[in-house]
Amino acid sequence: MRANMNLLSRLFASAMPLALAACAAAGSALPSPQIPASAQAPFVQSHAIGVVQFPARDDWWRLYNDPVLDGLVQQSLVANRDLAVAIANLDIARAALRGTRSERLPQTQINGGSQYGRAAGLDRTGGGQHSNWAFSTGLAVSYEVDLFGRVRNDIRAAHADVDAAEADRDAVQVAVVAETTRAYAAIISSQRQLAVARHTVDLLDQSVVLAERRFRAGRTGRLDVVRIAALRDQQRALIPQFQADIEAATFRLATLTGRTPAERPVIRTDAKLLQLAEPIPVGDGRALLARRPDVRAAERRVAAAGARVGVATADLYPRITLGGALATSASGIASLFSGGAIGVILGPLLNWSFPNQQAARARVAGAEAQGHADLARFDKAVLTALEETETALSRYAAEIEKRQALQSARDQAEQAARITRAQLREGRADSLAVLDAERTLAEAEADLAASDARLADAQVDLFRALGGGWQNGRAPVASTARSEPSPVVTSAS
Repeated sequence: MRANMNLLSRLFASAMPLALAACAAAGSALPSPQIPASAQAPFVQSHAIGVVQFPARDDWWRLYNDPVLDGLVQQSLVANRDLAVAIANLDIARAALRGTRSERLPQTQINGGSQYGRAAGLDRTGGGQHSNWAFSTGLAVSYEVDLFGRVRNDIRAAHADVDAAEADRDAVQVAVVAETTRAYAAIISSQRQLAVARHTVDLLDQSVVLAERRFRAGRTGRLDVVRIAALRDQQRALIPQFQADIEAATFRLATLTGRTPAERPVIRTDAKLLQLAEPIPVGDGRALLARRPDVRAAERRVAAAGARVGVATADLYPRITLGGALATSASGIASLFSGGAIGVILGPLLNWSFPNQQAARARVAGAEAQGHADLARFDKAVLTALEETETALSRYAAEIEKRQALQSARDQAEQAARITRAQLREGRADSLAVLDAERTLAEAEADLAASDARLADAQVDLFRALGGGWQNGRAPVASTARSEPSPVVTSAS
């Protein structure tokens, strides 16, 4: 017994210098994520049309001042299934963190059992086998001495996993709010395009009637009537597609708000186009990278990878556990704690894979490689955030300019068509001139309605690139719990 204790003492004495030398080595060897200075400056497109450098808003959809959209967004934040999955993943990460934190506490184990059997041998009366009961119980307590940071780094990694899961949830929320707004805008835009197509068909119907009258009066040929009728039918052919687009966007909106297609919301046909009463606030690169949940998630995954390097490194050194056990056995329950034999074990336990540490070193190398991969993903997330935002700014500004030109073209085409119709009634213009004016007006109306749809889409792309759509803006490493909004029923008729 004394020889064993001396051997154990020598092992501890040889391990202590390693412990002192390895305390720093058990930490992360990964470099910290770095954001280039140029990425934190104002955007290249910061002076584009339709934007200002004021701080961006999380509740950006309220800039449209549309109560129906507000209600749909609130419903999607409550009932969206993708968001429910993200919240469940966050709960999983939090549960794992609680389990990891328990490693800092002493671990206890209670066991007990009973057996009934026959023991070979002679009894006092002269022989034969006899049967009896045997009862046992025990209590074991152990505590790991975290000299090399295995437990500490494991907790750090689990905490970073929670932060990353929170950021993933926020990223899903950004997407849900953006796609809900996009679907609602698509419904209204398609309704507008449908109304334009129907109005154009009505005007062309009138032109066909007028051409028929002139043909019967011998003032024009049959070819003019056929050409106007062909243009009308071309415009009429667009109507089913716009109706299908409305249905598709409505079904999409139903899914986003957690409904079946049969329960899809009904949007009023006279709903106004989504329009902003003020320029979009965009902030700068520094604020963008602090807001974007994907950047925050990437940064926290780098932190988790660095902590796991520390966990793997700690396996290169001895794991020391302090523990004790109390056990007793007896032939009866009443005598377990009175007359039974009681055994007590106290002392430290040393586990160390030495000298063959190839497996442990391979785990360290794998953890470091994972960390470098996460660093590269962080760098990519930063570049992607900037690229998406600059691209969205450029396209939004271009669509504003394009719409202004299309609006002017539409107004002029309407004036030309009105003049040509008057000239036709007065006999100062022929049917071909009316046909050309009507075709030009129809194309201008359709182009303007399509531009309105693209403009709304560009706005949503910009808001989504800015990282808006999650509550309570936070710095990349911070974390808060998700607040559940109350459901709002969409008003529809």
